Amino acid sequence: MPEAIVARHDGFIAWVKLNRPDRLNAMNEELVKELSEALARAEADETIRVIILHGEGRAFCSGDDLKDLDAQTVSEDATQAWVEAIQQVTLQIMQSRKIVIAAVHGWCVGGALEWVINCDFRLFADNTRWFFPEVSYGFFVTGGVTALLTKQVGSQMAKDLIMFGDRHDAKKALEVGIAWKLFPEDQILAEAEKLASRIAERPAESVAEIKRAINEGFHSSLADAMRIETAATVRGFLSVESQARAKEF
Repeated sequence: MPEAIVARHDGFIAWVKLNRPDRLNAMNEELVKELSEALARAEADETIRVIILHGEGRAFCSGDDLKDLDAQTVSEDATQAWVEAIQQVTLQIMQSRKIVIAAVHGWCVGGALEWVINCDFRLFADNTRWFFPEVSYGFFVTGGVTALLTKQVGSQMAKDLIMFGDRHDAKKALEVGIAWKLFPEDQILAEAEKLASRIAERPAESVAEIKRAINEGFHSSLADAMRIETAATVRGFLSVESQARAKEF
């Protein structure tokens, strides 16, 4: 079976690729676990300055793999463990001393979009399509986005994006401030590498401290938001109505 995450270190860059293209890189237990492990290895490697997240095939990531919903909701403990595993990746991205770049193309949905919002720089290909489907199922968002997205786009726009779950294009991501810059799909990885090179030219310790200071100041309520999200997401996953909506979707 192919690895759900393919990670390689190229000089000062850790390339971390979501690698379930037959499922549009949807999030399952294996992918989340391997992603967490890849991030931990990159964090421990002193030669790595930048982590670039990207996806194989036609999408960055289509969100939670709903084919695994039964396993994720078999018990409250199982649901709690699943949500906490997703939230652990958020903490690894945001607390990392490395700069994390998201190079996004194709579909970027739900939990994957939340991870992208956690990243330091977000490059979107011009073919990117993104949305938050969770509330449509009766579920809840993760990744600290109830705090992070509100501060990035304003409370009214955050409510719009999360509550209604409308599908948007790359231009909308740039307009509201989710995307840093847009590029043609065939240039997205090269542009991510150029950005990584610019970052690597700066003193490593200063860059790490700038990230820490900005994140701690800007996202001061992240921990509280994630606690609220985790509890609400567990309740949503275990709801009979929500499970039925997700399976119908």
